[in-house]
Parts: sequence; C-alpha cells; structure tokens
Amino acid sequence: MRRKTTAMKITLRSLFVSLLVSLYLINASAQTPSWSERMAATAMTKWKDSWANQPEQQERWSYEQGVLLKGIENAWLNTADGKYFAFIQHSIDRFVNDDGTIKTYKLDEYNIDNINEGKLLLTLFRVTEKEKYKKAADQLREQLTTHPRTHEGGFWHKKIYPYQMWLDGLYMGEPFYAEYAATFHEDSAFDDIARQFIWMEAHARDPKTGLLYHGWDESKQQRWANPQTGLSPEFWARAIGWYAMALVDTLDYFPENHPQRAALIAILNRLAPAIEKYQDPKAGLWYQVLDKQKEKGNYFEASAACMFVYALAKGVRRGYPPEHYLSAAQKGYQGILNRFIKTDANGQVNLEGTVGGAGRGGNPYRDGSYQYYIGEKIVENDPKGIGAFLMASSEIEMNANRAIGKGKTVTLDYFFNAETKKDITGRVVPWHYKWEERANGGYSLWGRVFRSFGANTKSLTEAPTAANLKGTDIYIIVDPDTPQESEHPNYIEATHVKAITDWVKAGGVLVFMGNDFGNMEFDHFNQLAKQFGIQFNKDSRNKVPGNDFEKGLLLVPDGHPIFKTSKRLYLKEISTFTLTPPAKSVFNDKGDVLMAVAKLGRGTVFAVGDPWFYNEYLDGRKLPPTFDNYKAARDLSKWLILQSPAKR
Repeated sequence: MRRKTTAMKITLRSLFVSLLVSLYLINASAQTPSWSERMAATAMTKWKDSWANQPEQQERWSYEQGVLLKGIENAWLNTADGKYFAFIQHSIDRFVNDDGTIKTYKLDEYNIDNINEGKLLLTLFRVTEKEKYKKAADQLREQLTTHPRTHEGGFWHKKIYPYQMWLDGLYMGEPFYAEYAATFHEDSAFDDIARQFIWMEAHARDPKTGLLYHGWDESKQQRWANPQTGLSPEFWARAIGWYAMALVDTLDYFPENHPQRAALIAILNRLAPAIEKYQDPKAGLWYQVLDKQKEKGNYFEASAACMFVYALAKGVRRGYPPEHYLSAAQKGYQGILNRFIKTDANGQVNLEGTVGGAGRGGNPYRDGSYQYYIGEKIVENDPKGIGAFLMASSEIEMNANRAIGKGKTVTLDYFFNAETKKDITGRVVPWHYKWEERANGGYSLWGRVFRSFGANTKSLTEAPTAANLKGTDIYIIVDPDTPQESEHPNYIEATHVKAITDWVKAGGVLVFMGNDFGNMEFDHFNQLAKQFGIQFNKDSRNKVPGNDFEKGLLLVPDGHPIFKTSKRLYLKEISTFTLTPPAKSVFNDKGDVLMAVAKLGRGTVFAVGDPWFYNEYLDGRKLPPTFDNYKAARDLSKWLILQSPAKR
C-alpha cells in the first residue's frame, strides 16, 4: 500500500510541476516573444546573408544548416509568421539552382550528413509545389539508393568511414528518407528505414545502462573500436540526442499500419528511461559523457539537453512514452534557460555551452575516448545547438496548452469534399482542405493548431454514420463537392442528416465551413444545415480584386465570445446566412450574417460561409501581418474544443 501511495505522490508532483511550467509559459508568451522567437531572431541576424558568416569559411551544403533551418521551420509553424519561411527559402535558394542541382553537393562523397538538409527541400516542395525542390530532393534520395552499406544493410556514415554506423547518421538520413517515401509513395522503403533503427540499437545498446554507444565498426578495424564488439568506448550525449530526435521525427511519416512501427516506438520507450535516469536531478541537464557525471572535466552540454527535451516532449505529445516524461523535458528546458541562455547588452539572446563537434577517426585521429570528448571546443551560438534549442522550445511551447483539448478528437470530412488530383508522381491523391496538405489549399496548419491544444486529428473518408462518428468530438464539413469538382459527388442525403443530427444532440460539435455561390453544392448541404436553423444563401460577399486585401477586412467587436485575441479578420468571396431558431448570429457585418452558432441537445454547431482557414490565408506567406487569421484559427479552435462536453 505504501508503494502505491509513493507512486501516487510522484504522479501528483509531476502533474503539479507540469501545471506550473505550463502556466509560466502561457503567461510569459502573452507578455513577451517566446524563447523560440527570440532565438530565431539571433539566428536570422547571425546568418542573414550567408550561411558562411566568417570570411574564411566556404559556404556549403551542410547538415548544420539543416538542423538550424529545421528549428526555424518549427518557429514558423508555431507562429505562422511568414518571415521564418522566407528565411528558410532564401537560405536554401542560395544552393538550389532552377534545374534542381545543389551547389557544393557531391553524391559520390556518400556522406550521410549531406542528406539532412534535404528535409527543407521537402518542406519547400510541399508548401510551394515548385518542381526544382523535388528535383533537388531526388538527388539526395538517389544517394540513399546507392549509398554503401554494412553486410546486413545499415548505411555507412561516410564513404571515408567504411563499415561504420554512427548514431548521428540516423538523424541525418532517416527522417528525410521517411518523409520522401511518404510524399512520393515509396511504401517499400519503410522496411529499410525501420531496419536502420533496429540494427543500430541491436549493435550499440548497452543493456546495463540502456544507453547507446556513439558508433559501431562492423570490421572492428578502427583503433577506437572494441576488438570484440566493434563499439566505440563512450556514451556521448549528443549522439544519443541525434538518435532520439531521429525516432520521433521519423515516426511522423511512418505508416500507422506498418508492422515495424511498434518496434520503433518500443525502441524510443526503451531509450526514454535511460535519458531520464542520467538527467542531473538538481540542474535538470545532462553531461557531455552521460554516465561519467563525477569524472574530472565532465560538464553539462547544451545541444544534447535541447535534443533530449525535444524528443521527450514531442514523444509524449504524440503518445509514445508515458506522460511523466514530459516533466523530465520541462525540467530539462528550465535547466537550459538557467544555465545556457544569456542576453547580451544589445538584447540578443545567445546559447552557450555547445560542443562544436565530435567524431571518430579522421586526421588528426579521434579515438572516441573520454578525454577526447571532454577536450573538444565549446562554442557559443553553434548552429546545431541553436537549431536543437528552437525545436525544444517549439515542443515545450506546444505542450503549454495541451491540457485544453487532451483526449478530444477532431475529424475532418473527406467524403462530401472528396476532390482528387494527380500529384507529381502521377498518383491520384486527395486534395483541397486536407489535413496532410501543406500547399495553399490545405489545412495542415489548422490541424497543427488543434494538436497544439492537445486534440487528435483524423479524417473520415466514408459516409458519416452513428458508428464511425463515435469517438469524434468535433466534426468539420468543408465545401461539399459540385459536379464540376467531382465526377460523382457524394451528396448529403437523409441518412447522413439523421446520423449527424443525432450525433450533435448527443454532444457533438459540428463545424460548417461553406463557400460562396458557384464554388459549393448548396441544396443538399442546406438540408443538413436547416436542422440547426441555418441556411447558406446563394450569394458571394467580400470580393477582393487582386491583392487589395483590405477589401476582405472584417473587424471583430470588443468582447466577442469566440474571437478573444484576433481583431482583424480576412475573408473573401463568402456566402451569407438566413437564420431561424435555434441558430443565432455571432458575426454581422453591414446587415449580413456571416457566422452563426446553434445549440441542439448537448451539442453545438458553428457555421461560416468560407473554407477560411486554409494555409494560403493562415501561414503568413501571403496575407500582410496586419491580419489576424492565425489568431482567429487559434481562437475558434479553442472555443470549439471548450464546447465539447467532458468525457463521461
């Protein structure tokens, strides 16, 4: 009984710490820019015009820039501030020619590090759909096709390091490999991707500590390699950080139904306790050589701490390791802020305490010993450290609001809006207002907003029924198809109306995202809407010629019940409403009803005559920053979640 009470105390203490950190972050973000925004400003100043910020350096395609830019991407996704995307594109465009060739990159070097920056090529292709980024990514994918391997199939770290697998290489290669495979339908690649992690753990994991050695030499010929096992002698913190980040990032793209997905999650769940075990209980940080905390010369290292915080916080958010690991991440993050973050006289935030680099072999020879690791130079504002800090910050910031929607599920209809197109590979794919779609017409950023509040997102490709709506808390129907959009549109019929109406009465939250006349099917859609006193009018309001965005401006009145932080909204070409009870207007403009809410039974309905929150008008790349559409998406998403009844 005492053991159970102790465990309960630990759980309550962890929850209390998590609550305090979350409240601190929420309060701080309301007053000043977040730490990720402040550190991103440092990076964008330091590397404003060139990746090589020192005259003697040659600008080159590098994994370090990839780490930094991935951190900047996280800042963009958390804020929808277009300046971050512009910085990423500018940085990559310095290397990628119009024909897709990459300056300074040489495939035949077979350096797995060179794959890492390809993640940004995939981001740029998926967002802009410019073919040059796909062509550049194809070159990196070709490297993986012919990259030298160990006898069982593991990627060598570099051609100049034969028969060697390093933990670093999993981060450099596998998340890109997985995203490329998911984007361009290489389903068979996921077997290969999973095996890289499985083989690395099988060779490098120490059963006593649960930690992984930095490298493994299959040939056992290197001076640093144990002659019996082929393993390097120490547990270098950042190497394990690379591996942990690789796992959580690769799982983003790993198919849910793949038989090896569970194996990857199991690896992460074996690694998490070891990371937690070697966290300093007072400082919340990790030593350069993890298991030698009391050895002379060992020190807390910044980049590894950032990587562990990122991997643990993201892993918990995605539902992999148990919830209590978030407390370890939050404690680690506070330790980073306390020890490594310094603000100079100019107000610039700086990151101290990152080891510049560490490896094995080469000339001069690096023997992987304890003395070698603690003797490497420590750097301020190292790009690897800054990138990892940005990623860690983004996850801690996302977790700050996760309790709001934890356990809720938001389902997006893919049945009534079932538009398809051929992608660049010729495959027919769903498109237009889809969660996974990162281009202008997608809902990827809105989906991230829901997930930042702790909700799960999923799609429904079949007709709604009582059975498949069970478990859904919020159901979003967007822009039902016309015959011009789909050869055989799925119209809303009487059986669908009954299933959805009954679901709302039982406590469901229904969202209508309509469109203007000529761009949406109205007659069948209105058969459902009228159950709640809502009728979409066959009209079109807020015409916006060209980029005269002010023509689409709608001002939110003070004290609005939904839009509490957003004031200047942008909507164009929208349908208006005619309402009868129980529907009520929640946004009027010039005599027109533009948004409506209805209550029926235990449920709630929200309606607007525009798809509104697609990426083009949310992600900061098109709309001027004077508009608050991203804030509006956060306001509405939070409001919708709060309308959903508590689970019984």
